[in-house]
Amino acid sequence: MDDDLSSGLDPEEFSARVFGTRATRTGAGLELAPFRGVRFVPEVAGDPASVTMPPYDLIDEAAALRLLAEGGHNIIRLNLPRAAGETYDAAGRRLRRWLERGALAVDPEPALYVYEAARGGTVLQRGLIGGLGLRAESDGVVLPHENVFPGPVRDRLALMAAANANLEPIFLVYEGGGDAAGVVDEAAAGTPLTEFDADDGLTHRLWRVTDPALHARVAADLRGKQALIADGHHRYATYRALQARRHAAGDGPGPWDAGLALLVDSTRYPPHLGAIHRVLPGLRPDAALDKAGQVFGVTGFTAEDAALEALARAEGPAFLLGGGDSLHLLTGPDPDALREAMPSEHSPRWRALGTAVLDHLLIRGVWGVPENENAVEVVHDDPSAAIARARRSGGTAVILNPLKVEDVLAVAGGGERVPRKSTSFGPKPRTGLVLRLLDPDGPREP
Repeated sequence: MDDDLSSGLDPEEFSARVFGTRATRTGAGLELAPFRGVRFVPEVAGDPASVTMPPYDLIDEAAALRLLAEGGHNIIRLNLPRAAGETYDAAGRRLRRWLERGALAVDPEPALYVYEAARGGTVLQRGLIGGLGLRAESDGVVLPHENVFPGPVRDRLALMAAANANLEPIFLVYEGGGDAAGVVDEAAAGTPLTEFDADDGLTHRLWRVTDPALHARVAADLRGKQALIADGHHRYATYRALQARRHAAGDGPGPWDAGLALLVDSTRYPPHLGAIHRVLPGLRPDAALDKAGQVFGVTGFTAEDAALEALARAEGPAFLLGGGDSLHLLTGPDPDALREAMPSEHSPRWRALGTAVLDHLLIRGVWGVPENENAVEVVHDDPSAAIARARRSGGTAVILNPLKVEDVLAVAGGGERVPRKSTSFGPKPRTGLVLRLLDPDGPREP
């Protein structure tokens, strides 16, 4: 897998290889195994709200600096050590120091963890955190719906190897309604291990399920199910890359055959699906509008609220351009330009996705912008933040409508993937509530 990470494969080729079509099965069906979780000790580390954070890929430079200033034990020092000017090896040593000094502690017995995010008295999400059994995509058990890039996987693999740990859960959904849901709700009726209000406006709670009989009930219920990766494709690909590395080194079955994950029954707690907006810092708004107007109808707006409402009402592919003094709604793409730009090998449902039209017709075709992290930045959910970022950089923001859950499921179920950064499922699990060591009984350095 190391060769794969540096071989210059395009995202589609790399994703096919890292998600896997040839891997030996490591188990049957969907599995979520109990593990000895690692949790912050409030008496030593501080209040949970001050040591946890959103997922790493939602943290920009300003947020990183704020988190670093809030507390000496914030998980950002492990999960994004470069924000503090430290290496991944230093983060691994810091993890072991925090364990040695009691800021983090390993739970005494294997458990599944029930995680909940609520706003006021409304539960937005509730699911199980455990060790997700890694499966080749061809097994049809764990379904990715986005391609991944080698760079971010290489980055997370370097950190995961240095820490010898899974530092934050990925997020999956499945159609349940069975016995596992009962285990989750029974646990949540008790007193939580951890409960706190975070700056995201949510109350986060965590419970622990240690009874092997309950683990067996969950395992039996999940065995015939299929899960969709909602958030964390690059981290799941990293789990697969680490697994391949260990197997290539001659290691047999072990903790690298699973990865830390939150599994949510979408029939009980339907996820929110938001859009991921684009910011193109190197594309001036006037140039973007001039070229886009050649293949789209254009309507100008001065008020952001009115522009966003018009975008939400628009039928078919539609985009809102921002970054300058005004906003412009793009609708009704030219049918001939659309037909020429969209790859014919994909299904009609895929070719109608807003993110596919944006990537192929606008970004690559009309604007000629390369598809990489430097040329195209992303902002989850918040259109105002994307527009503000574009204005600061002198670039262009592209605001999108969110995809529909049924389209994402249909595309993934048909063996296709939506374009990268098409979906923002939420609420996303809080990073730092529970970690998973790959050697919970191994040596620790002071």
